[in-house]
Amino acid sequence: MKQMLSLLTLAACLAAPPTVAAAECYADYKAKQDAPLRLHYGVMQVQACSTAQAQAEVADRLSAAGWTLLNVLSVFGPEGLQERKADAGAYYLRF
Repeated sequence: MKQMLSLLTLAACLAAPPTVAAAECYADYKAKQDAPLRLHYGVMQVQACSTAQAQAEVADRLSAAGWTLLNVLSVFGPEGLQERKADAGAYYLRF
């Protein structure tokens, strides 16, 4: 019986699909604050890898810091980080 249980456990482990690592996604965006008007361009890591889904996540995180999202420009992988770093300046991976 013990041997059968071990075999069943092994079979279940082998049959289970491997877990897929979450994709590493980033969004670049434009945001503003009013009174006085301030604008910034930034890059943040996001859970959602589509522009439509990232929009809500970026807006929520910026709102918590007193910023209003103007738009998400794009969602990209780690290969696009270095080319955006200089433009984002202090807002590179800040939020």
